[in-house]
Amino acid sequence: MVDANIPQLYIARVFGPYNRASRLVFRFRSRLVILILMLGADWHRLPAPKATLRAPVQAGIDVYESIPPAAFRGKRLGLITNQTGLDSQGRRTIDVLAQAQGVELVALFSPEHGIAGESVGAKIPDSTDRATELPIYSLYGETRRPTDRMLQGIDVLVFDLQDAGVRFYTFVTTLGYCMEAAAKHHIRFVVMDRPDPLGGEVIEGPMLDSNRTSFTSYFPMPVRYAMTIGELAGLLNVENHIDADLEIFPLSHWNRDQTYDQTGLPWIAPSPNLRTVKEAFLYPGLEILQAGGVSVGRGTPTPFEILGAPWIEAHRFARELNRRKVPGVRFEPAQFTPNEDPYAGKLCGGVRIRLSDPDSFRSMRLGLEIADVLDRMYPSRFKLDRIVALAGSQATVDRLRRGDRPEDIIAGWSADLDKFRRVREKYLLYP
Repeated sequence: MVDANIPQLYIARVFGPYNRASRLVFRFRSRLVILILMLGADWHRLPAPKATLRAPVQAGIDVYESIPPAAFRGKRLGLITNQTGLDSQGRRTIDVLAQAQGVELVALFSPEHGIAGESVGAKIPDSTDRATELPIYSLYGETRRPTDRMLQGIDVLVFDLQDAGVRFYTFVTTLGYCMEAAAKHHIRFVVMDRPDPLGGEVIEGPMLDSNRTSFTSYFPMPVRYAMTIGELAGLLNVENHIDADLEIFPLSHWNRDQTYDQTGLPWIAPSPNLRTVKEAFLYPGLEILQAGGVSVGRGTPTPFEILGAPWIEAHRFARELNRRKVPGVRFEPAQFTPNEDPYAGKLCGGVRIRLSDPDSFRSMRLGLEIADVLDRMYPSRFKLDRIVALAGSQATVDRLRRGDRPEDIIAGWSADLDKFRRVREKYLLYP
């Protein structure tokens, strides 16, 4: 239901390369669908984006429900979704589309962790949705891309997933692979937008080395890119030369300075180990460290809020980390026994991370500081070189190995991040 006191500007854009032949210059080919619910207001009276009193954010599926497109009528839809695909009334996007007049939902596609978001690690088989009896094709099983068979008879692919706002979160790659498949088969691709849970302003981390693309690193960009999944789809479509017929149903009432806890939307864990918004903020910097041989709290009640290993002396480790005065966090000595690898069933010493000032906190600074302390205190135990798998930048790891200060390493990212900002700017949909 649209708030009658706040006029709305709904925009759906289609992104594509302007010059297909030369591909030397890329610009938007934008199709704007603008519905202004005037309610007595003029264009110049639309509310300021930074208003003190804000209406609750509505996701793209809610915008779809208020203005169902005539272009969908008579079409057969496929839906890429999971447990995060809910509207403001708590209804599954699956059910919204299955019950929509004039369209036919014919297939579902699930990402890593499955349609219910409960699987950890293992490949997920195809299955059937009990409520609708629709087939669920797993994109984290025998294939990670939609196959020709899966797409047979589909006119429109719809994407509705809450991502983590992090480069190595696999939903980004699932988005890219599905857009590629849609472009190959000339299927329209629609994104029901959702917020970047970390907000739309802070960009962090090194750029991905161009030779390190993989299922956890689909496209060269920073670890935190500060874009909604719809905005990211626009960027990938052009900059990665996908050229899909892309449309985005935007968020309503979302501004770039809002993090997920400020949206009014309930947090639904996008994967089993991102149970809270706090853990989502800690995740980018902590996750890069597991490959080096530490537990990041998987298999405990508070993943990404705790870190350790059997060979860490907790009090000494916490004391050294606190001495570094990492902005926005403090460290408490901790012991824990995870029930997941790499140290399932083993007592670990380490630290509990207390987020004291979210505004000054930067997750990648946290990750580099912890990596540096681990390398200095336990050089034979912590495998620093292995963190490049998710950090994605060999130069960053080399500088840590040389003993450069983390703040100096971060300063060295600035030129690349400024270049990324200029590219990113073209695809931003929200103030």
